[in-house]
Amino acid sequence: MNALTLGPFSVDRDGILRPLDPGALPALHFAWRGRACDAELDGGLLRLASAAARIPSSAEPGADRSRAFAELASLPALLPRGWTVKLMPDHRVKLESEARLETPPTATSLIAAMVRFALALDPYLDRLEDAGVR
Repeated sequence: MNALTLGPFSVDRDGILRPLDPGALPALHFAWRGRACDAELDGGLLRLASAAARIPSSAEPGADRSRAFAELASLPALLPRGWTVKLMPDHRVKLESEARLETPPTATSLIAAMVRFALALDPYLDRLEDAGVR
C-alpha cells in the first residue's frame, strides 16, 4: 500500500509522519474562525501560531486603540502556560504555543494538537473581538 500524503508529509500504514523533504521544517497552514494559523513540526516539537487579530489603525473611524492596547496588555496573564502573545510590526496580534508530539509523530497526534490549539484559542479571540481588535 502506498503512503498517503498530508501536506508536506507522507503518512505510512501506521500513521507515522515522514517529511517529504527531510531537509526542511514541514509546516501545515490552516484557518480557524477566519484567522490564518500555522503548525510547524521540528522533530517532536510542534509550534503553533495564529494571526489572531489586528490592532486598528488610528486612521480608522471610531477605532478605540487604547481599549485594544489595554486588552492586548492583559492577555499574557490570561494565556495558558507556555503560550505567548506578540504584537507584530504590521499591528497583527500573534498567539503562539508549542506542543510535544509522540515519537515518532503520527498524523493523529498532529491533527489532535492542531484541534486542541484552535479550540483553546477561542476565548482569546472572543476577548480581542470584544475589545475591537479584529
